[in-house]
Amino acid sequence: MEFLWEGILAVTWQQLLMWVIGGLLIFLAIKKELEPALLLPMGFGAILVNLPLSGVLNQQMMGIGEVAGIIEWLFHIGIEASEAMPLLLFVGIGAMIDFGPLLSNPKLLLFGAAAQFGIFITIIVAVMLGFPLADAASIGIIGAADGPTSILVSQVLKSQYIGAIAVAAYSYMALVPIIQPMAIKLVTTKKERAIKMPYNPKSVTKLTRILFPIVVTIIAGLVAPASVALVGFLMFGNLIRECGVLDSLSDTAQKQLANLITLFLGITISFSMKAENFVNLQTIIIMGLGLVAFVFDTISGVMFAKLLNLFSKNKVNPMVGAAGISAFPMSARVVQKLGLEADNQNFLLMHAVGANVSGQIASVIAGGVILGLMPTLMQLLH
Repeated sequence: MEFLWEGILAVTWQQLLMWVIGGLLIFLAIKKELEPALLLPMGFGAILVNLPLSGVLNQQMMGIGEVAGIIEWLFHIGIEASEAMPLLLFVGIGAMIDFGPLLSNPKLLLFGAAAQFGIFITIIVAVMLGFPLADAASIGIIGAADGPTSILVSQVLKSQYIGAIAVAAYSYMALVPIIQPMAIKLVTTKKERAIKMPYNPKSVTKLTRILFPIVVTIIAGLVAPASVALVGFLMFGNLIRECGVLDSLSDTAQKQLANLITLFLGITISFSMKAENFVNLQTIIIMGLGLVAFVFDTISGVMFAKLLNLFSKNKVNPMVGAAGISAFPMSARVVQKLGLEADNQNFLLMHAVGANVSGQIASVIAGGVILGLMPTLMQLLH
């Protein structure tokens, strides 16, 4: 009873707040079913690491001294030392993605590139607000709507805000059905949202499907060498899917591997959600900047589609551009839903899926480009 009382007295208000934040993440995961595989372990981990003298961080062993607790060990081995967890997750994500809709209409690649514009706008704003360049670049990547990329970039750049960045990235990914419709409606009319696009897919050969991940990896490696790990693991997962001789491994990568890595990534990233690092004004600003990046990415994709329509005979529904973010397949579903609201005969799903998977490629390349440019940018600033 004495130890219990001492433990209660040792709890700070910041730790209590982190318990509330952890509980909120668990609530969103269970009640609202928003990214439950990641928000639930992240929320529970936020509670674990904010218990006084928590054994999951470090603990005293008789005759040995202080040793790393399980979450600290997982963070060091799986993220800090090797970035292994985010990269292994990309293998599972790549195995899940069907690039067929994109390959049948390659111009959709442009929408994936256009929908990354908000990343760079946010980096500039973050620098203007006083964040160091490495932290600003890490914050900007939230706009990619790609949690693993956000975690990997912020870790490689040694950002001190990796916990806040991870929470923002996955929270906004989960809130795609709420945030994107508002952003899309802000810059489109109902008439534009009702534009119909006939879907006449070209047949995609098996050889094309096999060559695509190989060619993309080579091009990405030549254009943005720092993106090779990101793009390469994503494309390796897709090659497993498309080769036709590793069906059981493809199924394992999509299910068991992706689920396990997501589960451990969620609870491991909570290491950076300790109250002394997380409860501050910068975290609130980062959450706000992440929202700005997310909204600007959506708007830039829409505006790029509008620009194409000025020079195109066959009009593109501008909402397809919004699907160029990496939140697959949630963003494509949002576009389909809004299209049906504007016209109940308007079916945009396959076009949106094509743009959505191009956004997955573009987001990891954007992350690699930022990592590649950082040394040059740091020299220019100094």
